[in-house]
Amino acid sequence: MSKKRKRVIFITLCAVLALCLTGAGTAYYLLLVPQFHPAKTVYIYIDRDDTTDSIYNKVKENGHAGNLTGFRMLARYRHLDRNIHTGRYAIRPGENVYRLYNHLSRGHQTPMNLTVGSVRTIDRLARSLGKQLMVDSTEIAERLNDSIYIDSLGYTTETLPALFIPETYQVYWDISVDGLIQRMQKEHRRFWNDERLAKAQSIGMTPEEVATLASIVEEETNNKAERPMVAGLYINRLHSGMALQADPTIKFALQDFGLRRISNEHLSVQSPYNTYRNTGLPPGPIRIATPQGIDSVLGYTRHNYIYMCAKEDFSGTHNFASNYADHMANARKYWKALNERNIFK
Repeated sequence: MSKKRKRVIFITLCAVLALCLTGAGTAYYLLLVPQFHPAKTVYIYIDRDDTTDSIYNKVKENGHAGNLTGFRMLARYRHLDRNIHTGRYAIRPGENVYRLYNHLSRGHQTPMNLTVGSVRTIDRLARSLGKQLMVDSTEIAERLNDSIYIDSLGYTTETLPALFIPETYQVYWDISVDGLIQRMQKEHRRFWNDERLAKAQSIGMTPEEVATLASIVEEETNNKAERPMVAGLYINRLHSGMALQADPTIKFALQDFGLRRISNEHLSVQSPYNTYRNTGLPPGPIRIATPQGIDSVLGYTRHNYIYMCAKEDFSGTHNFASNYADHMANARKYWKALNERNIFK
C-alpha cells in the first residue's frame, strides 16, 4: 500500500473518530449533563389532556432548564406521544434530561401526601380531595353519593363518613376514585385493630357507632382533654336509655353549623339526627371523626354525670352534673353570659 493511500486512510479514520467523539460529546452534553437547576425539587403534574408539547413546556417552565434539545430528540425518536403517563413527577436540582425522560415515559412518578380532613359532610370531603388529586371533585362526589356503590362497601349514605380516618397518606396524584376508596378501606382495617375492636365491643358498639359518637363529642368540645369526659356522659345516657340531647346534631340536621344558641324552634326539626326527639345514636357521624376523637370514646372516662352545659367563661369546656337541679344552675349561668353578650342565635 502506498504511503499516499495510507495517509488518506489515516486522515479518514481521524475524521471519523473526531466526528464520533463530537457526536458522543454532544449526546453526553444534551442527555447526561445536568440541565435542570431549580432552587429545590419541583414537581410537574401530567393529566389526561397533556400532549408532548404541553409536557415539554411544563418541564421547561418548572425545571428552570438549560438546553432541552436532548429532551425533544428523545420525545420524538422514542415516541413520547405513545407513552404519556399521568402523574406527579419530580425534577430535582442537577438532574439530567435522560433520567427525567425515563421517569416520564415509564410512569415512574413520585407519590404525594394526601390529607383526609375531619370535615362535616361527604361533599366537603369530595371538594377537599378534588383539590389535591387529579380526579375531579364532581367525580368523587358522584361515587360517594352512589347508594348502590356505598352498599357494596358495607355502608349506608349515613354511615359512610365512618370509613374515613383523617390522616396524611402517601398516594399517587393520579389515583382513581375506586383506588382511593380501596386505600381508605385498607387504612380503616389497619386503624381498627384487634385492640380497638375489643374496646368497642366492650361498650356494645360497632366501629361505625363509635365513629358516630366520636363525631358528636368532637363537635361538642374542642378541648381534647375533656373529650373522654364528654364521651362518658353520652355513654351513660345511651346505657340508661336517655336521649343524647346533643346540640351539634341539631346543627347537622339543620345544616347550619354557625348556630351558637339552640332554641326550642330548632329542637322541633323533624330529622333522624334530632337527638332531642329520638333516643339512641343518630344514623351516622355528623363529621368525619379523628383518630383522637375515636380513641376518646374507646377510652371514655367512667363517671356518673348525665348533664353538661358550656361554661359561662366561653373557654370551650363544660360544667358537668349528675342531677337536673345542678345542671339547671349551670345552664342559668351560661344563659346569663349569652344574654350579656347579646348572643341570641
